[in-house]
Amino acid sequence: MSSLRARLALGAYRFGGIAIYPLIGPYLAFRAAKGKEDSSRRLERSGYASANRPQGPLIWFHAASVGETSAVVPLIREIRRRDIHVILTTGTMTSAKVTQERLGDEVIHQYVPLDLKPAVSRFLEYWQPDCAIFAESEIWPATVLELERRRIPQILVNARISDRSFARWSGHPSLSEAMFEKLALVVAQSDLDAERFRDLGALQVIKSGNLKVDTDAPPYDAPTLARYMKQIGTRKTWAAVSTFEGEENAAAVVHKTLTEHDGQLTIIVPRHPDRCDAIEAMLVEQGLKVARRTRNDVLSPDVDVFLGDTIGEMGLYLRMTEVAFMGKSLLNEGGQNPLEPAMLGCAILTGGHVQNFRDAYQLLARRGSARMVRDTEMLARGVHYLLTNDAARRAMIDAGFIAVHEMRGALAATIKGLEPYINPLTVKARLMPKTMAQG
Repeated sequence: MSSLRARLALGAYRFGGIAIYPLIGPYLAFRAAKGKEDSSRRLERSGYASANRPQGPLIWFHAASVGETSAVVPLIREIRRRDIHVILTTGTMTSAKVTQERLGDEVIHQYVPLDLKPAVSRFLEYWQPDCAIFAESEIWPATVLELERRRIPQILVNARISDRSFARWSGHPSLSEAMFEKLALVVAQSDLDAERFRDLGALQVIKSGNLKVDTDAPPYDAPTLARYMKQIGTRKTWAAVSTFEGEENAAAVVHKTLTEHDGQLTIIVPRHPDRCDAIEAMLVEQGLKVARRTRNDVLSPDVDVFLGDTIGEMGLYLRMTEVAFMGKSLLNEGGQNPLEPAMLGCAILTGGHVQNFRDAYQLLARRGSARMVRDTEMLARGVHYLLTNDAARRAMIDAGFIAVHEMRGALAATIKGLEPYINPLTVKARLMPKTMAQG
């Protein structure tokens, strides 16, 4: 038995220097307290099933959170059209809600088991998937080893790896090779991602593009949008979305810089809504009047900032404006996905730290849909220019539509790469008696 497998078998695998196994109880309690897990389904995290396994071929999909879940929805629908059952695991209540809203009874939803041998083994023993497909960058050692032990093909789709993650994995070449060589297939978002996965030990790698471009635009509630737009009236709006600490203050500075001239409404949507009480306090301290989505506050003419303190309503917030600043890019590193604002008709502003979405930003910038700003002052100038220059704003919006169209095709490329794994399951499913196939 390898030393890594031995440590996992004993529940002594360490991640970041912390022994995970003794922390299961406190970890679950913490997540439940933070509102990220459904306490009534907590046993699923230990691998205990809360639904029946259907008869016939079954693929296990895993998508960590909302973004990854949304990205794999079209792929899952393609799999289901082939009469293959799907169990989709996610890590948060929000992603579970998105699963229910977008896929309903098309899939079985469970919370992902913790990456510990007993939990993963229990999960796999019950569900017995024919194949495991993970979204983006989900590599968990115990899960990888348990799937390999059962000879279940494991595939990474829409795969990407950040500069930081690549550096960390590269610093442990024996571990990275031991993990990545066990992947049957990696379907990478970009040429750079594909090269990095090969360097880390993946043997079969293809490039598809980004599945998020092939998804539908994020949904919204039409009556709610109509109500807000009526309240906004003729006021100009701009949005700072998926913001991280410090960027909300930058948005407040921009608002105060421009309000004497433009009288605009600023929409702020933090990446983590649990920070919104502190954000509101900071805005109020600066003399700004704040309306919050969760309070259903009216966007009266004297409201300065509309605080989007919900998850899963980006489709609503982005439809309320035509100018969007994407967070985690000005004062933090990595950037946030610009595809949704491009799809929904927004001119895009971003800071320069967008390593995690480098390819998308490069294409959007080349087409003229996205502009980078160095600091808060430059952001203020960019927002003012776009709010007061209709032709320039419209040109950026149209360029975004063109760029998104050019980037499409990842779904077809992914399906083609998956055919050796899903075609036999399709044949098996369609040869089964109909009553059994329906499970």
